[in-house]
Amino acid sequence: MAAKKKAAAPAEKAAVKKARNSADVIVLGGGHNGLVAAAYLARAGIKTILLEARGELGGMALTADIDGVKAPMLAHTVGRFRPRVARDLGLAGSVRLVEPEVRSFAPHPTDGTSITLYRDPAKSAKELEKRPNGKATAAGFLKLDGRLRRIGAYFEQVLDGVPPDLDGGKSVAEMLAGFAFRKPFTDLKEGDGREILRILPMSAADLVGEYIQHDEHLLAMLAWRGAIYNAVGPMSPGTAATMLFDGITGDGADGGAAGQTVVAIGGPGALATALADAARGFGAEIRTGAKVVAITEQDGRITGVALASGEEIAAPYVLSTLDPKTTLLSLLGVEATGPDLRRRLRATRSSGVTAKLNLLVDKLPTFTAAGKGEAAEQTLRGRIVILESILGIEKAFDASKYGQISETPVIEALIPTLIDPSLAPDGRHIISCVVQYAPAVLKDGEWDEPTRKAFADSVVAQLERVAPGITRLISARQLITPADLQSDWGATGGHAMHVNEGFDQFAQWRPLYGIGRYETPIDGLFLSGAGTHPGGGVTGAPGANAAEALIRQLRRSAD
Repeated sequence: MAAKKKAAAPAEKAAVKKARNSADVIVLGGGHNGLVAAAYLARAGIKTILLEARGELGGMALTADIDGVKAPMLAHTVGRFRPRVARDLGLAGSVRLVEPEVRSFAPHPTDGTSITLYRDPAKSAKELEKRPNGKATAAGFLKLDGRLRRIGAYFEQVLDGVPPDLDGGKSVAEMLAGFAFRKPFTDLKEGDGREILRILPMSAADLVGEYIQHDEHLLAMLAWRGAIYNAVGPMSPGTAATMLFDGITGDGADGGAAGQTVVAIGGPGALATALADAARGFGAEIRTGAKVVAITEQDGRITGVALASGEEIAAPYVLSTLDPKTTLLSLLGVEATGPDLRRRLRATRSSGVTAKLNLLVDKLPTFTAAGKGEAAEQTLRGRIVILESILGIEKAFDASKYGQISETPVIEALIPTLIDPSLAPDGRHIISCVVQYAPAVLKDGEWDEPTRKAFADSVVAQLERVAPGITRLISARQLITPADLQSDWGATGGHAMHVNEGFDQFAQWRPLYGIGRYETPIDGLFLSGAGTHPGGGVTGAPGANAAEALIRQLRRSAD
């Protein structure tokens, strides 16, 4: 990473503060990471202004309204939100999280069977014993679950902090950060350290296949966690790392092999509201409908931002939670970023293939494999995963590689209204579907209305295979494609996680080496958000880590 530049001189900083529209730090983006960053900065006594282009806060953790029913616009679970962030910002009592006993339910689309996994791995294993080769499958599941929990506990400890500097000239703070990353490694059980180094470059399919040999449906169900939200298939190298990271939850590695399902009462937007209240309570100014068109700089030093309205706001520091390509390629000129950094950023993998389809149904559909009654409702509180096999997922991925929409998309659905009836007090239900694979840029055509309708119809057809009659229950549909993520949410390439997740784009290498520690070569510009360590999902970790890195620099500058 380039050597750190000196902060703005005191006289220059004083002049900035006297400007009519000015701040110490401007935070770009009103998603959960932006709100977390603004709250941390304001809590430290730093004059902070947060700017959000949309008319409401929450970003991808937003609650939508569909015909009077609340629905998770994009993210439908919030279980990975960092406990230390919640403690630091005093969120206790301001947002309620609920985790059902069932974590995931996978009805097979063709043979009528299903798999149900629970919070308790022993209960999951007991269910798996009922399947063909059940005892061997259950034993393999428990071994995999235990290994993922132990290794996940290591990674859980490195989520909170700045990745260490691997170059020379380390400061004391950087050496301590490096120690924080290494210490948990030394606490692993014998063999687990070597196992981490072996697993990270692997594919999720190979990792799971070492433990599950005779159950194609379970193998696909588990390995799918390594591919979700990313332009990869479960056989792609590095997806084992993504699977490990996905299993890390707010309670350490409690996700295990089954992942985790946690919803916020009131929808994911309830978390955003609590974060906004905390930020304002600490003194942060939050403005919506404030689209930033440029980050201004002079001689390599940040001077503020320019808005679409023509207004300019002066600040010596900008912390952007927008995706790295938007921040460095669109909001800054070539003179500031330089050709080499721009070239490397353009090469960063950020092609989105994940769509979101929200369905409003008049009553709860019957999923054949779940049965009926209260037992069925309990089962359907978990994530509903619709897939058949590893090869089936890979075939769906293949289509997206060539700019085509998969004819048999992989679906992860959630019915949040079963967990939180207050979302639909009239008895209707929302089926929130994360759908893969649908590329942002289509080879033949574009995301026009006929294409959007055909895609939504194909998703409903997949649901019809496991929940016969669901089509006639649907009263409204809301589709958000990767193209929409790019045009309406500003995610370059339409990637929900800003850049692909995996071993090659993790820690110091996220989004790429040299800017993977939140600070950039442009003096006063910091990156945050899903495109930085430790990645996407509703964790708040990128926002907290980046804000703390900026606070440390401000304190060093003041000394």
